[in-house]
Amino acid sequence: MKIQLLPSTFNAQGCAKQEQRLTCYLVDDRVAIDAGSIALSLSDEQRDTVRDIIVTHPHMDHIASLPIFVDDLFGFLKSPIRIHATEEVIELLERDIFNWTVYPRFSELKNDYGPVMEYVPFSVGVEFPVAHLRVTAVNVNHIVPTVGLIVTDGKTTLALSSDTAETEDFWTLVNGTPRIDALLIEASFPNSMAKLAEDSRHFTPESLSRELRKLDHNGIDILTVHLKPAYREKVAEELKALAIPKLEIMETGRCYEW
Repeated sequence: MKIQLLPSTFNAQGCAKQEQRLTCYLVDDRVAIDAGSIALSLSDEQRDTVRDIIVTHPHMDHIASLPIFVDDLFGFLKSPIRIHATEEVIELLERDIFNWTVYPRFSELKNDYGPVMEYVPFSVGVEFPVAHLRVTAVNVNHIVPTVGLIVTDGKTTLALSSDTAETEDFWTLVNGTPRIDALLIEASFPNSMAKLAEDSRHFTPESLSRELRKLDHNGIDILTVHLKPAYREKVAEELKALAIPKLEIMETGRCYEW
């Protein structure tokens, strides 16, 4: 399985930088998890192959360019973009984004080939198919309805926390999964901002360190994500100081493969 954190920040020459302002993970060039930078960073080839998007929650950094992605492809889609989300998140997307004010309600529109976007609801705790993958969602501890994910292609299995603070159900699911090859988990704020992290339901390196004690799988790759750009250097320094084996910051644009 291959996964890439799509870039969302670029320098004056148009080259991708490491600051992560928007969130979008691309799995095997076919399935996106969240859609913050999906319209900004896909290659032309990837734009032709990505038709399934899993939305973990409706915060703007996770959905910012989703409407633009559908809009760009509107006239060319021969099959609809499938948005996989919980019923609750689908309702929020329809209410707040695809509401004919912020953007058209693409779920009601067609091009010459048929529908251009459709919702595929899933339930937490129940495995569901997405393209060639099998996915299980679990509620995590964020300030809006949010799910973490277990994603497998039958050979490789990844766990992704999405945005969360201290949580329990996620670890129950992760530890109950026989094999986990890698864990993607957030670390947003430096330790000095622990109160803000707690209020906004995010981790600092210190709270992440405590949380990782709940992980039963030993020796797996741990990739930290969602570092707030303004504090990236400090968070990176504090993550390194944890000296946790195989823990590193996920690089934007790099393809990781297990």
